[in-house]
Amino acid sequence: MKSKKFTKIICAAAVAATLTLGGCSGLTGMESSDEENKSASTTAVTQTSHTEAAPKTINQPESNAKISDARNTPAVRVARTVGPAVVGITNKAIARDFFDRTFETEGVGSGVIFKSDGYIITNNHVIAGAKEIIVSLSDGSTVNGTLIGTDEMTDIAVVKVDAKDLPTAELGDSDEVVVGEPAIAIGNPMGLEFQGSVTVGVISALNRTLDLNDRRVKLLQTDAAISPGNSGGALANADGEVIGINSIKLATNGVEGMGFAIPINTVKTIVNELMDKGYVARPYLGVTIFDKPTAARYGYQLSIEKGVYVFQVAIDSPAGRANFQRGDIILSIDGKEVNSVADVRNEVAAHKVGDKVKILCDREGKEETIEVTLEEMPQPSNQ
Repeated sequence: MKSKKFTKIICAAAVAATLTLGGCSGLTGMESSDEENKSASTTAVTQTSHTEAAPKTINQPESNAKISDARNTPAVRVARTVGPAVVGITNKAIARDFFDRTFETEGVGSGVIFKSDGYIITNNHVIAGAKEIIVSLSDGSTVNGTLIGTDEMTDIAVVKVDAKDLPTAELGDSDEVVVGEPAIAIGNPMGLEFQGSVTVGVISALNRTLDLNDRRVKLLQTDAAISPGNSGGALANADGEVIGINSIKLATNGVEGMGFAIPINTVKTIVNELMDKGYVARPYLGVTIFDKPTAARYGYQLSIEKGVYVFQVAIDSPAGRANFQRGDIILSIDGKEVNSVADVRNEVAAHKVGDKVKILCDREGKEETIEVTLEEMPQPSNQ
């Protein structure tokens, strides 16, 4: 029986999202800060392995220039200490054109070396779809990279190069960041031609919450210029500590100086899991859900006053085992109201694998509480 709350209004493409996913589309006015990514195909990220006779040794370049105390500003000191640890990352991928013909694409972003034996933090969207990863070091040399792990939800990835004695950046404590303190961004705006560019500003806001592709993220906001190609680069404080990884900027007419970075404390947690097992273990429900905006993107009109609509239930999932049904409306999770896809994702993500949650649902006009035991989200086959 069709629900009157959910009506198809135009012919939409098949809904491919599963598990806790809703729709997948960019946020109006938001853009990733890497060079225009032309690899918008379904090609999966794969690991690339390149062997050499012996690891390459890279020495940190040093400047012998002597300058006055007045000129030796925090930005100058950060450029000297953090700059050598910021690399360029070239993503070579395969995409398909309108006629389903394959062609090679190339995008450029940035990364930060955090271990001297070649481990690099970057953004997931910088290496998404990569068939080959090339890392450009600060001394001008290039090394092939191997993808260690990636996390789409936080937009973090770890890449490894076969080198030793690399210059590294010190990771700070983003919980200690205060509004108004200096912020220095280092990266490769517009590609490797401008590698190692330094821009200076301040921390404009903390815990800035943005909804991006049906996920809610907390970011540091800065007015330091962050341009395409800066993605994955360093946002440092005046002490030369990396406090964030540059990720996105707000790009609308009349808007200046609104860049965003992933707090380094969030990055540290994700990186530890990626290095340990190549992915981040997260709990999931096993439902495809719609709120009004996501339903509209797939050509449906959703007529509910509150909650989120369950469009599809994976049988072999926590929700399937708890007998969720298409047409259920999720109203709250453990007593907290949920009125968007992002709300549901955040409430589930706040728990651990194995936790039991109580979900209040509206089923055909009657409210009932369903207890669900959260399980680990299955990993894509390419992981």
